[in-house]
Amino acid sequence: MFQVPKVSGILNPGGVSGILNPGGHSQNRIKGTVVLMRKNVLDFNSVADFTKGNVGGVIGTGLSVVGSTVDGLTAFLGRSVSLQLISATKSDESGKGKVGKDTFIEGIITSLPTLGAGESAFYVHFEWDESMGIPGAFYVKNFMQVEFYLKSLTLEDVPNHGTIRFVCNSWIYNTNLYKKSLRIFFANHTYVPSETPKPLVHYREEELKNLRGDGTGERKEHERIYDYDVYNDLGNPDLSENFARPILGGSSTHPYPRRGRTGRYPTRKDSNCEKPGEVYVPRDENFGHLKSSDFLAYGIKSLSQYVLPAFESMFSLNLTPNEFDSFQDVRDLCEGGIKLPTEVISSIALLPVIKELFRTDGEQVLKFPTPHVIKVNKSAWMTDEEFAREMIAGVNPNVIRGLEEFPPKSNLDPATYGDQNSKITAEALDLEGSTVDEALAKKRLFVLDYHDIFMPYIRGINQTYAKAYATRTILFLKENGTLMPVAIELSLPHPAGDKSGAVSQVILPAKEGVESTIWLLAKAYVVVNDSCYHQLMSHWLNTHAVMEPFIIATHRHLSALHPIYKLLTPHYRDTMNINALARQSLINADGIIEKSFLPSKYSVEMSSAVYKNWVFTDQALPAELVKRGVAVKDSSAPHGLRLLIEDYPYAVDGLEIWAVIKSWVQEYVSLYYAKDDDVKSDPELQHWWKEAVEKGHADLKDKPWWPKLQTLEELVEICTIIIWTGSALHAAVNFGQYPYGGFILNRPTSSRRLLPEKGTPEYEEMVNSHQKAYLRTITSKFQTMIDLSVIEILSRHASDEVYLGQRENPHWTSDSKALQAFQKFGNKLKDIEEKLASKNKDEKLRNRIGPVELPYTLLHPTSEEGLTFRGIPNSISI
Repeated sequence: MFQVPKVSGILNPGGVSGILNPGGHSQNRIKGTVVLMRKNVLDFNSVADFTKGNVGGVIGTGLSVVGSTVDGLTAFLGRSVSLQLISATKSDESGKGKVGKDTFIEGIITSLPTLGAGESAFYVHFEWDESMGIPGAFYVKNFMQVEFYLKSLTLEDVPNHGTIRFVCNSWIYNTNLYKKSLRIFFANHTYVPSETPKPLVHYREEELKNLRGDGTGERKEHERIYDYDVYNDLGNPDLSENFARPILGGSSTHPYPRRGRTGRYPTRKDSNCEKPGEVYVPRDENFGHLKSSDFLAYGIKSLSQYVLPAFESMFSLNLTPNEFDSFQDVRDLCEGGIKLPTEVISSIALLPVIKELFRTDGEQVLKFPTPHVIKVNKSAWMTDEEFAREMIAGVNPNVIRGLEEFPPKSNLDPATYGDQNSKITAEALDLEGSTVDEALAKKRLFVLDYHDIFMPYIRGINQTYAKAYATRTILFLKENGTLMPVAIELSLPHPAGDKSGAVSQVILPAKEGVESTIWLLAKAYVVVNDSCYHQLMSHWLNTHAVMEPFIIATHRHLSALHPIYKLLTPHYRDTMNINALARQSLINADGIIEKSFLPSKYSVEMSSAVYKNWVFTDQALPAELVKRGVAVKDSSAPHGLRLLIEDYPYAVDGLEIWAVIKSWVQEYVSLYYAKDDDVKSDPELQHWWKEAVEKGHADLKDKPWWPKLQTLEELVEICTIIIWTGSALHAAVNFGQYPYGGFILNRPTSSRRLLPEKGTPEYEEMVNSHQKAYLRTITSKFQTMIDLSVIEILSRHASDEVYLGQRENPHWTSDSKALQAFQKFGNKLKDIEEKLASKNKDEKLRNRIGPVELPYTLLHPTSEEGLTFRGIPNSISI
């Protein structure tokens, strides 16, 4: 049984009314330990703290606690914080669990080995006897004006029970702000609704009712209410028409997953749009500078508010050259740095995000870290093999498809867009002696097809600064297991109008002369399509946005006592908060994404078009691989699938992770649901799923593919998909962003001119200098600095990251069988990590390393902090 360690000191100021004498233990009293954190115990808000060295190197050297002194903690003593135990076994006359007397926290425990950074512990003694039964919950009241973060309460030597633990992890505001009911926490026991001890049933239901709210009013900072709304806060029509953006969600034109409701006031010019500004998230979704990952998230906000305007002024005032003149100029961003004018340095040098991420030095040089893709070989990114390899081992490895018919056909409506089918001919393809029919029959042809996604928007995009194509890339699987691009199709809308179809040109591989530069540029146009699809669809839509409705529904309908709540919530942590920050700084009108990625103002609108074809069940990795035609079902193959590209690092590693997640979910769920009827008869579970579908994904609610949640198998599949999406899928598409894209030549995010025509100065430039032609085409220098600044933050792990197979608190449940199953899950993940590492040493598996000599490690479960190109955090926290 768990024992509280001996402590070296208990401080109990005398003369404070309401404090029980900590000495002397009697049968009618229960001793407890309260662990909490003061607000801003890690004070990331204050730039001055950084410049004075109070918090040194939050990312580089871990966390430093700001002034966690005894003097600051005495505010919690006296009658500042009270607790009341609630019985799980004895009811009052109304049937509710008996409530004990108010008890105030007492002496400060000055030394407790289990305390984490910034945590403080206090003793508390409850008056409680056997007639009150066994505690199963408690109320807490804060009589101070400032909130605090309650981590846990541990009760010792409870009669007839022993130790009882309460894992809280919640902000506690002044009690007067909780008008409807007191703040309540339950012991770490697990009950499906029908097995809840009767004295706790009322409290369980009341807490869920409080979390749902009534759907009215503007949400306030202290609230914990979860509700739904559409994306009507990305634009600001009050500024100008240029800042107006379509509402996403609530229509068949622009369907979208729902976000958390804020209830902010509407804009003046459009009553359907909310005014941008500070974004409410339920208070416990916003950890408020308690974790080093908060530093990363709020770094994005600092970039948007301070750093990017400084960069913009630097370029607009011609304080630095506006263009890169050579590939070495680009490499100099990490090798030598870029010299910044004094006025720019002075405006941003004090910001922690600058000090930590860019490493400015005394010579006013801004220097980015070296991206992994050029650490070993500076030019291998240009090879055709690496271009193709990154489609299966890069940051966007789940778009490439098996080619089932040739030439590729469009699914765009010909009545609106005319003939959009591919113009690539079989005669043009060099397939190492095979014919197209033979290659199709042997399933050796693949396609990266962005034609239909981009074509409806290309005309509008090309009326901005940007100039782009809708692209198709045909790839051939070689005998050595690598992919070879054999043709790229670049398409534009017909000048006579959309109904006239597409104007297309087919570019073939070339290694010499101006044709080799044209081929290099064609690959760049493909990567620009891919970068934009990755950031807006693979990354934002398919992980961040689609997860939020499940998070909201979980908190509204699954009690903290529910087994599925305990299973899923670690995979939700920080997601609503980072999504809210994204709406403020990343995906908003004229935000970071619009400034640095090709679609500009069409960016998030394009993700709505993709969401129309989103299918929940296809988010299961095996189903997704089969749907893309890169795998076929085969009961004799590992995981029941045979990969058509055997050396497919993302798929190979992903299937290992998927299988072990599903195995863990099956074992855990079976502890609480023995048969299908148990699933059908769980009211919380049924309400959760019904609302997640009908309100959270309301625009797709009538689709036939939604699971009905009538069987154990469906419950396991639903939970596995949610966990996979929030952990491994996000890791695969997120943490390679800077390692691959930090070298903008490898992953440009925008294109500024089309292929030059013969007889033009641009064509002559292309003939004379492939480097200048490439640099004048892709992302500008200003956009590059924006892009690198952002993706460096997004690609980092925090020092206190919690990874798949880990829990922040080892006492997340009292169920020993669940703990044993979770331990088994963690052990399997360790074995998988070793297995994947050994694969990277197999020289026959060329796609795992590639010409750039960068081993594929994005799905290795654990990581150190920083830019590591590996690690699967439990949740989408950045």
